[in-house]
Amino acid sequence: MNDSSASRVHGEPAPSRPARILVWDAPLRVFHWLSVIAFAGAWLTAESERWRLMHVAFGYTMLALVAFRVVWGVAGTRHARFSSFVRSPAAAFRYVLSLAKGRPEHHVGHNPAGAVAVVAMLAMMVVTGVTGWGAYTGNGESFGDLHEGAANAMLALVVFHVAAVLVSSVVHRENLAGAMVTGYKRGAPIDGIRRAWWGIAVVMTAAVIGWWWTQWQAAPQPARADRPVATDTGRPAHGAGGDDD
Repeated sequence: MNDSSASRVHGEPAPSRPARILVWDAPLRVFHWLSVIAFAGAWLTAESERWRLMHVAFGYTMLALVAFRVVWGVAGTRHARFSSFVRSPAAAFRYVLSLAKGRPEHHVGHNPAGAVAVVAMLAMMVVTGVTGWGAYTGNGESFGDLHEGAANAMLALVVFHVAAVLVSSVVHRENLAGAMVTGYKRGAPIDGIRRAWWGIAVVMTAAVIGWWWTQWQAAPQPARADRPVATDTGRPAHGAGGDDD
Protein backbone atom coordinates (compact mmCIF):
# COMPACT_ATOMS: atom_id res chain seq x y z
CA MET A 1 0.00 0.00 0.00
CA ASN A 2 1.41 3.39 -0.93
CA ASP A 3 1.77 6.30 1.49
CA SER A 4 -1.07 8.32 0.02
CA SER A 5 -3.64 5.62 0.78
CA ALA A 6 -2.26 4.52 4.12
CA SER A 7 -4.29 5.35 7.18
CA ARG A 8 -2.93 7.91 9.61
CA VAL A 9 -0.75 6.49 12.38
CA HIS A 10 -2.54 6.29 15.70
CA GLY A 11 -1.74 9.29 17.86
CA GLU A 12 -0.63 11.52 14.98
CA PRO A 13 -2.48 14.86 15.10
CA ALA A 14 -4.95 15.48 12.31
CA PRO A 15 -3.97 18.23 9.89
CA SER A 16 -5.63 21.50 10.85
CA ARG A 17 -8.25 22.84 8.47
CA PRO A 18 -7.58 26.15 6.71
CA ALA A 19 -8.90 29.12 8.61
CA ARG A 20 -8.74 32.91 8.46
CA ILE A 21 -5.43 33.73 10.13
CA LEU A 22 -3.49 36.93 10.79
CA VAL A 23 -0.31 36.89 8.70
CA TRP A 24 0.77 40.50 8.18
CA ASP A 25 1.11 42.64 11.29
CA ALA A 26 -0.03 46.27 11.31
CA PRO A 27 3.43 47.91 11.19
CA LEU A 28 4.33 45.88 8.10
CA ARG A 29 1.12 46.89 6.36
CA VAL A 30 1.59 50.53 7.29
CA PHE A 31 5.16 50.36 6.00
CA HIS A 32 3.93 48.92 2.72
CA TRP A 33 1.25 51.51 2.03
CA LEU A 34 3.26 54.48 3.28
CA SER A 35 6.02 53.36 0.90
CA VAL A 36 3.49 53.30 -1.94
CA ILE A 37 2.29 56.82 -1.11
CA ALA A 38 5.83 58.15 -0.63
CA PHE A 39 7.07 56.78 -3.95
CA ALA A 40 3.98 57.96 -5.82
CA GLY A 41 4.27 61.39 -4.22
CA ALA A 42 7.96 61.63 -5.05
CA TRP A 43 7.32 60.61 -8.65
CA LEU A 44 4.50 63.12 -9.13
CA THR A 45 6.49 66.01 -7.65
CA ALA A 46 9.79 65.21 -9.36
CA GLU A 47 9.56 67.92 -12.04
CA SER A 48 7.93 70.63 -9.95
CA GLU A 49 9.98 73.46 -8.45
CA ARG A 50 7.03 74.52 -6.34
CA TRP A 51 6.72 71.09 -4.73
CA ARG A 52 10.42 70.39 -4.52
CA LEU A 53 10.36 70.45 -0.71
CA MET A 54 7.59 67.83 -0.69
CA HIS A 55 9.57 65.75 -3.19
CA VAL A 56 12.53 65.77 -0.81
CA ALA A 57 10.24 64.97 2.13
CA PHE A 58 8.86 61.92 0.31
CA GLY A 59 12.42 60.78 -0.41
CA TYR A 60 13.51 61.12 3.22
CA THR A 61 10.36 59.23 4.21
CA MET A 62 11.36 56.33 1.99
CA LEU A 63 14.79 56.16 3.62
CA ALA A 64 13.25 56.24 7.10
CA LEU A 65 10.78 53.51 6.14
CA VAL A 66 13.60 51.29 4.86
CA ALA A 67 15.44 51.77 8.16
CA PHE A 68 12.30 50.69 10.02
CA ARG A 69 11.82 47.69 7.72
CA VAL A 70 15.36 46.49 8.39
CA VAL A 71 14.78 46.66 12.15
CA TRP A 72 11.36 45.04 11.84
CA GLY A 73 12.84 42.38 9.58
CA VAL A 74 14.97 41.29 12.52
CA ALA A 75 12.74 42.00 15.53
CA GLY A 76 9.25 41.83 14.01
CA THR A 77 6.64 39.10 13.87
CA ARG A 78 7.25 35.75 12.20
CA HIS A 79 6.29 36.50 8.61
CA ALA A 80 7.90 39.96 8.72
CA ARG A 81 11.33 38.62 9.65
CA PHE A 82 13.81 38.20 6.81
CA SER A 83 14.83 34.82 8.16
CA SER A 84 11.34 33.50 7.43
CA PHE A 85 11.20 34.31 3.73
CA VAL A 86 14.58 35.26 2.23
CA ARG A 87 15.77 32.25 0.24
CA SER A 88 18.42 31.45 -2.34
CA PRO A 89 18.04 32.42 -6.02
CA ALA A 90 17.61 28.72 -6.76
CA ALA A 91 14.53 28.61 -4.52
CA ALA A 92 13.10 31.62 -6.32
CA PHE A 93 13.75 29.94 -9.67
CA ARG A 94 12.02 26.74 -8.52
CA TYR A 95 9.00 28.74 -7.41
CA VAL A 96 8.76 30.57 -10.74
CA LEU A 97 9.08 27.23 -12.54
CA SER A 98 6.28 25.72 -10.46
CA LEU A 99 4.19 28.82 -11.18
CA ALA A 100 4.75 28.40 -14.92
CA LYS A 101 3.69 24.75 -14.70
CA GLY A 102 0.47 25.72 -12.96
CA ARG A 103 1.43 23.90 -9.76
CA PRO A 104 2.90 26.70 -7.63
CA GLU A 105 4.24 26.10 -4.16
CA HIS A 106 2.04 27.77 -1.56
CA HIS A 107 3.58 29.99 1.10
CA VAL A 108 1.68 31.67 3.90
CA GLY A 109 4.09 34.61 3.93
CA HIS A 110 6.23 35.89 1.09
CA ASN A 111 7.01 33.32 -1.59
CA PRO A 112 10.66 33.02 -2.74
CA ALA A 113 10.11 35.15 -5.84
CA GLY A 114 8.28 37.77 -3.80
CA ALA A 115 11.18 37.78 -1.35
CA VAL A 116 13.57 38.68 -4.17
CA ALA A 117 11.29 41.55 -5.16
CA VAL A 118 11.09 42.78 -1.56
CA VAL A 119 14.87 42.84 -1.12
CA ALA A 120 15.38 44.45 -4.54
CA MET A 121 12.87 47.20 -3.86
CA LEU A 122 14.33 47.93 -0.42
CA ALA A 123 17.79 48.23 -1.95
CA MET A 124 16.53 50.44 -4.77
CA MET A 125 14.67 52.67 -2.30
CA VAL A 126 18.00 53.28 -0.57
CA VAL A 127 19.82 53.99 -3.85
CA THR A 128 17.06 56.33 -5.01
CA GLY A 129 16.96 58.18 -1.70
CA VAL A 130 20.73 58.54 -1.34
CA THR A 131 21.27 59.75 -4.91
CA GLY A 132 18.35 62.14 -4.47
CA TRP A 133 19.97 63.52 -1.33
CA GLY A 134 23.21 63.96 -3.25
CA ALA A 135 21.45 65.84 -6.03
CA TYR A 136 19.50 68.01 -3.58
CA THR A 137 22.60 69.05 -1.64
CA GLY A 138 24.32 70.20 -4.84
CA ASN A 139 26.94 67.49 -5.30
CA GLY A 140 27.03 67.64 -9.07
CA GLU A 141 24.88 66.62 -12.03
CA SER A 142 26.12 63.04 -11.82
CA PHE A 143 23.96 62.49 -8.73
CA GLY A 144 20.98 63.87 -10.59
CA ASP A 145 21.48 61.43 -13.46
CA LEU A 146 21.96 58.53 -11.06
CA HIS A 147 18.86 59.58 -9.13
CA GLU A 148 16.74 59.67 -12.27
CA GLY A 149 18.02 56.26 -13.37
CA ALA A 150 17.39 54.77 -9.93
CA ALA A 151 13.86 56.20 -9.86
CA ASN A 152 13.11 54.66 -13.27
CA ALA A 153 14.50 51.31 -12.10
CA MET A 154 12.36 51.56 -8.98
CA LEU A 155 9.28 52.21 -11.11
CA ALA A 156 10.08 49.14 -13.22
CA LEU A 157 10.36 47.03 -10.05
CA VAL A 158 7.03 48.36 -8.81
CA VAL A 159 5.31 47.49 -12.10
CA PHE A 160 6.86 44.01 -12.02
CA HIS A 161 5.79 43.56 -8.39
CA VAL A 162 2.19 44.56 -9.08
CA ALA A 163 2.02 42.23 -12.10
CA ALA A 164 3.46 39.35 -10.05
CA VAL A 165 0.93 39.96 -7.27
CA LEU A 166 -1.93 39.86 -9.77
CA VAL A 167 -0.66 36.63 -11.36
CA SER A 168 -0.07 34.97 -7.99
CA SER A 169 -3.52 36.05 -6.78
CA VAL A 170 -5.14 34.35 -9.77
CA VAL A 171 -3.03 31.19 -9.59
CA HIS A 172 -3.35 30.77 -5.82
CA ARG A 173 -6.96 31.98 -5.81
CA GLU A 174 -6.37 34.42 -2.98
CA ASN A 175 -6.48 38.19 -2.77
CA LEU A 176 -2.87 39.07 -1.96
CA ALA A 177 -3.42 42.83 -2.21
CA GLY A 178 -6.42 42.57 0.09
CA ALA A 179 -4.35 40.60 2.58
CA MET A 180 -1.87 43.47 2.72
CA VAL A 181 -4.79 45.69 3.76
CA THR A 182 -6.51 43.45 6.30
CA GLY A 183 -3.52 41.33 7.32
CA TYR A 184 -5.54 38.12 7.01
CA LYS A 185 -5.13 35.11 4.72
CA ARG A 186 -6.37 31.52 4.63
CA GLY A 187 -4.05 29.01 6.21
CA ALA A 188 -3.38 26.63 9.07
CA PRO A 189 -4.06 28.25 12.46
CA ILE A 190 -0.56 27.33 13.61
CA ASP A 191 0.88 29.61 10.90
CA GLY A 192 -0.91 32.73 12.15
CA ILE A 193 0.56 35.42 14.38
CA ARG A 194 -1.04 36.43 17.66
CA ARG A 195 -0.62 40.20 17.77
CA ALA A 196 -1.04 42.92 15.17
CA TRP A 197 1.05 45.51 17.06
CA TRP A 198 -1.28 48.39 16.30
CA GLY A 199 0.47 50.76 18.71
CA ILE A 200 3.63 50.82 16.60
CA ALA A 201 1.59 51.24 13.43
CA VAL A 202 -0.28 54.24 14.86
CA VAL A 203 2.96 55.93 15.94
CA MET A 204 4.47 55.33 12.48
CA THR A 205 1.46 56.78 10.71
CA ALA A 206 1.26 59.83 12.97
CA ALA A 207 4.99 60.53 12.63
CA VAL A 208 4.97 60.32 8.83
CA ILE A 209 1.78 62.35 8.36
CA GLY A 210 3.07 64.94 10.83
CA TRP A 211 6.34 65.20 8.91
CA TRP A 212 4.52 65.59 5.60
CA TRP A 213 2.26 68.26 7.09
CA THR A 214 5.16 70.37 8.33
CA GLN A 215 6.84 70.17 4.92
CA TRP A 216 3.57 71.02 3.18
CA GLN A 217 3.25 74.11 5.33
CA ALA A 218 6.85 75.10 4.63
CA ALA A 219 6.48 74.69 0.87
CA PRO A 220 6.45 78.00 -1.07
CA GLN A 221 2.96 79.26 -1.82
CA PRO A 222 1.98 80.55 -5.28
CA ALA A 223 2.47 84.29 -5.62
CA ARG A 224 -0.74 86.29 -5.56
CA ALA A 225 -1.30 88.87 -8.26
CA ASP A 226 -1.50 92.42 -6.90
CA ARG A 227 -5.09 93.53 -6.73
CA PRO A 228 -6.00 97.24 -6.92
CA VAL A 229 -7.52 98.64 -3.74
CA ALA A 230 -10.54 100.90 -4.12
CA THR A 231 -10.22 104.45 -2.73
CA ASP A 232 -12.88 106.80 -1.44
CA THR A 233 -13.32 108.16 -4.94
CA GLY A 234 -14.05 104.71 -6.26
CA ARG A 235 -10.88 104.65 -8.33
CA PRO A 236 -8.31 101.89 -7.83
CA ALA A 237 -5.18 102.91 -6.01
CA HIS A 238 -1.91 101.49 -7.35
CA GLY A 239 0.83 100.27 -5.07
CA ALA A 240 3.81 102.40 -4.27
CA GLY A 241 6.52 102.38 -6.89
CA GLY A 242 4.01 101.55 -9.64
CA ASP A 243 3.20 103.72 -12.64
CA ASP A 244 4.03 107.00 -10.84
CA ASP A 245 7.70 106.81 -11.77
